[in-house]
Amino acid sequence: MSIISPDIDVLLDDAENDRFLLCTMAAKRAHDINDMMCGQRDRAIQLQSAIEIARAADAKPLTMAFNEIARGDVSFDPESIDLTNE
Repeated sequence: MSIISPDIDVLLDDAENDRFLLCTMAAKRAHDINDMMCGQRDRAIQLQSAIEIARAADAKPLTMAFNEIARGDVSFDPESIDLTNE
């Protein structure tokens, strides 16, 4: 049984079994999500109640990034990085 959801094996499969690549992919996507959420905060305050905003903020950007990687919504371009250990 895994405590992590999605399962780490699924995530590693999407990152060429490279945990450092997985970490980089998730961190970059989480940063993008965080920037997007912060940019929408002022608009959301005007349009939604505090309870609705709190519900939307329950998911952490890193969790959202890992879920997107597991679904295949986020990937990397192998041409843009060097996967060799030289």
